[in-house]
Amino acid sequence: MMTDPIADMLTRIRNAIAIERPLVDIPASKQKAAIADTLKREGYIWDYEIIEQYPQNVLRITLKYGPNGELVIQHLERTSKPGRRVYTKVTDMPEILQGLGICILSTPKGILSNREAKKEHVGGEVLCTLW
Repeated sequence: MMTDPIADMLTRIRNAIAIERPLVDIPASKQKAAIADTLKREGYIWDYEIIEQYPQNVLRITLKYGPNGELVIQHLERTSKPGRRVYTKVTDMPEILQGLGICILSTPKGILSNREAKKEHVGGEVLCTLW
């Protein structure tokens, strides 16, 4: 039994980047798809799709690399964990590498990056940080 599916997703992405795979397959859920959508909007992945399979759908993420194979995602870490949830207000929103990185938040308006959450003026649970 998996206790933290988001941490599993992030670990699969980290492992795929480490061996420079173009695609990574992850068991799908609505929350994972929303995280992948946020990564796409912020330009960290090319695309994602949900593949219908039995017994569980698969979320296929197309990873993004630079023109000479540079890593777009250099650091990816789970912030809020099942044993210790981390919440932030919009006024205390963390700046990752002075704006070069993002953190992904679960807010009342959906899963957003810190930039989008500031525009929407909402806080929430900090799911992960990346740069």
